[in-house]
Amino acid sequence: MLGKTYLTKQASLLMKYARTTSNSDLSAKLISKAADLKAQADPIPDKDPKAPDVSPSEPPGT
Repeated sequence: MLGKTYLTKQASLLMKYARTTSNSDLSAKLISKAADLKAQADPIPDKDPKAPDVSPSEPPGT
């Protein structure tokens, strides 16, 4: 399974290419594919960058 970051980046690149081409058919296909990739990425949860909440069992230095 591909990650959310990868899919989002690929969709972004397709949109970039769609904006730069003068071929309207190609642009429409690229935008459609970008929308498909975005739809695949949306249900994938973001990775939690926070550290887990862990309390030490003993105070430090004992």
